[in-house]
Amino acid sequence: MSRAPRSAQARRSWGDDDTGATILHVDMDAFFASVELLDHPELRGRPVIVGGEHRGVVSAASYEARAFGVHSAMPVARARALCPQAVVLPGRHRRYAEVSAQVMTVMGEVTPVMEKVSIDEAFLDVTGALRRMGPPVAIARWLRREIRSRTGVPASVGVAATKHVAKLASAHAKPDGLLLVPAAATVEFLHSLPVGALWGVGEKTGVVLERHGIDTVAELAATPLRALHRMLGVAAGQRLHELAWGIDPRGVTPGREEKSVGTETTFDVDWTDRRVLERVLLEQAHQCAARLRAEGMLAATVAIKVRMADFTTLTRSRTLGAPTDLARDIVTAARELFAGVEIPADGVRLLGVRAERLSRAASTGVQATLDENVHQARAERAMDGVRARFGSQVLRPASLLETRHDPAFPSARGDIS
Repeated sequence: MSRAPRSAQARRSWGDDDTGATILHVDMDAFFASVELLDHPELRGRPVIVGGEHRGVVSAASYEARAFGVHSAMPVARARALCPQAVVLPGRHRRYAEVSAQVMTVMGEVTPVMEKVSIDEAFLDVTGALRRMGPPVAIARWLRREIRSRTGVPASVGVAATKHVAKLASAHAKPDGLLLVPAAATVEFLHSLPVGALWGVGEKTGVVLERHGIDTVAELAATPLRALHRMLGVAAGQRLHELAWGIDPRGVTPGREEKSVGTETTFDVDWTDRRVLERVLLEQAHQCAARLRAEGMLAATVAIKVRMADFTTLTRSRTLGAPTDLARDIVTAARELFAGVEIPADGVRLLGVRAERLSRAASTGVQATLDENVHQARAERAMDGVRARFGSQVLRPASLLETRHDPAFPSARGDIS
């Protein structure tokens, strides 16, 4: 979910004419937290935080937790300070991927012109579905109803004439709502927003605009283009000027896939023991591989991320001989990359593994390598089945069993993305 600023005055009816407003942005509400509440109904009404414990970061927060100022990407320690009564749960990306697949199936029943942006949001161009399902708002209502009925989790939908405005509309529809911005109301809607709501206005650009007295989209739209070019550069100035006037020629691009999957762990203490850190890499590799298999993907590149105690952060990556979804291949590459990293005396604060350059397993046409271990592949897939039935921690690599009950060992159950 975007944390871009919103406007209370934008959260109103802009009219009911949805002619030409054929772009829908569907965004699940506090998705990871919603799935946890689905599986733990006894926590409903309580503040819930999903993410790494202690020194990790928040992956998602229920609206009850957000009322205390908790938000995604916030350090968990800060979130606990703001909301000490919150229930903190570790992420379960395999479960989130399962529910996401169900949500995407519902959207796919509306139109094949669907662009999956992330695990919990997508754009749809419903032009081709109008004759079959009715006008855009009717389709949006059907989507929200079906997603709730089939998965149990809520979705907010923005309906507009462009992708940019549809996404802004869904943000203002939250939680669990629907907002139509008629084509004729596009500019009026945009000009009711703070400038930080525009796509491309991050912290750095926001500071520049604020320095020039531009706080709203309306003020940006009224600024001469040449002045914006001087402030932000020609490309950025031109883009923001167009967005401020509702100009967004981007179409919905079907078939967009996630570019990478990964997990990272922020440790309770800074670690210097390479042997321990390599065990973390092993557990992380198994998490990545399980997610690849769950989503039917293969990875051609493996990357690691290492953050030192002084917050110095480095990344290393390696292209594999052949795409894979096996933990053995991922951890081999990760450990070889980590071998080239010097661990400082004050230790490592964060460690992560990421599988990149993904492709569909069923469509790669990649031939197995001569040294591929078929038994290894079967074993890892069998592990998936056992874990799905009895829990993610019931089956682990033998080298990790001795650490299972060791409170000093840093668990690799970190922040998965």
